[in-house]
Amino acid sequence: MRRKQTDNISYLHQRSSLWQNCTNLQTLKQIHARMVINGFNSNRSALREIIYACAVALAGTMDYAHKLFSQISEPDFFMWNTMLRGSSQSPNPLNTILLYTQMEKSNILPDNYTFSFVLKACTRLYLVKLGHGVHARVVKYGFDSVTFVRNTLIYFHANCGDLRIASALFDGSGKDDVVVWSALTAGYARRGELGMARWLFDKMPVKDLVSWNVMITGYAKKGKMESARELFDRVPKRDVVSWNAMISGYVLSGCHEKAWDMFEEMRSVGERPDEVTVLGLVSACADSGDLNNGKKIHETLVEIIKNKKNLSTMIWNALIDMYAKCGSIESAQEIFRGITEKDVSTWNSMLVGLAFHGHNEQTIHLFSDMCRMRYKPNEISFVAVLVACSHAGKVEEGRRYFNLMRDQYGIEPNIKHYGCMVDMLGRAGLLNEAFKFVEAMEMEPNGIIWRTLLAACRIHGDVELGSLASEQLRKVRCNESGDYILLSNLYASHGEWDGVQKVRKLMDDGEVKKDPGHSLVEADSKPLLKFLLDSKPKVKSKRNEI
Repeated sequence: MRRKQTDNISYLHQRSSLWQNCTNLQTLKQIHARMVINGFNSNRSALREIIYACAVALAGTMDYAHKLFSQISEPDFFMWNTMLRGSSQSPNPLNTILLYTQMEKSNILPDNYTFSFVLKACTRLYLVKLGHGVHARVVKYGFDSVTFVRNTLIYFHANCGDLRIASALFDGSGKDDVVVWSALTAGYARRGELGMARWLFDKMPVKDLVSWNVMITGYAKKGKMESARELFDRVPKRDVVSWNAMISGYVLSGCHEKAWDMFEEMRSVGERPDEVTVLGLVSACADSGDLNNGKKIHETLVEIIKNKKNLSTMIWNALIDMYAKCGSIESAQEIFRGITEKDVSTWNSMLVGLAFHGHNEQTIHLFSDMCRMRYKPNEISFVAVLVACSHAGKVEEGRRYFNLMRDQYGIEPNIKHYGCMVDMLGRAGLLNEAFKFVEAMEMEPNGIIWRTLLAACRIHGDVELGSLASEQLRKVRCNESGDYILLSNLYASHGEWDGVQKVRKLMDDGEVKKDPGHSLVEADSKPLLKFLLDSKPKVKSKRNEI
């Protein structure tokens, strides 16, 4: 039986003096305290208003809304739906599902708004089976004919459910609503079916900005930047999402200069960059080692802060990573020290930056600080500290951290952790222990591990173990010329020229060709290699010879 709409829905848009006073969490708590003094559950109208204020109207107060809601003895229908609505668009949409379950147990019959909120949560969480179950309940209660519920169903099925069901709902919808077209187009585009998405897009009677952005983003993610640019140039009115899609697309395609050109064009037309813009460009700088442009992005962040916009920790983490990868460890550390709300990724960005630039003691000390301040390290944290121990020759500390990872934090070592341990033992000259460690590994050693052992044997002059490592290496790698060169150099360093000839024969028999060497440095933010190739006379680089 369909539940009749109650007059409580009208509260969605009402603003009493109490609601207007709830402008921030502090005043909301003051009003809450006053309600407790006067009998918290006595004024139902005030309860509805304060639940709406902290669940929907105010940002970042959803947790407080749950605390308030738990104190209400008999929540009415409007309160349930308001909590579902707030939870479905909060950072933790799983609470929507939990609330809906409680609602059913309380014998509160749902309405069309209820299912719309629950389906949105299912889509965000990619809960396919649950979403299909909710669809069945929508049909059971007869809400599948309600336009916005049907649109939400199309959006769910297009994004994570069944595209055939989404198409069937679309065909039976009358196709009058641009939201329906956008939802289905987005579904095909996000699943990589750009041909079908473009067909729908071209057939749309009216195209909203969402539709344009969906198609531009779809092409950009697939690296089809010419098609993305063609649509971008045709958009009647762009927003920051349009620009971000193009910038991110160029970054993913490795066209960093075009990404920067797009950013400059964006600013020239007065469009303000947001966090997504910054993240894309910071990533481009980190990948290309472009410190100059990285500093420009940092300046853009300062401008955003001046405009009183809060920046997420993720932005600062990316900036630390960028400075570290560009070799400016001091700048990375300065940002790290200035972040008041750090997370595990913040610590990892700094740990990795220090470790891979040879600041071994600082890495180990920082890792200790991280643990002391009760931040739980993860797999990346341990890779960084193990690299530092390896490069610093701290074998005992490395063993301790490797055991700590599993014993105290329940982290199973992966191939990177094993590789760090092998490298550490090999550098220390503990070759027999390194080989025993590899034999005891709980996973198959890959080519990197065997090559690490071979390199260690080359450094410490152990021909016998080097030959063994080389033999294992040939089983897992496809005739990499560098592997043969390592073994050849090992033989040559001990004057075993028969061994050198043996390696040469193995290379000839396996048709292994040594890649020509080259050097690559940066000049004026452009690879010097391209400059040299385009200039005459051409410069020949020296190569190692067997």
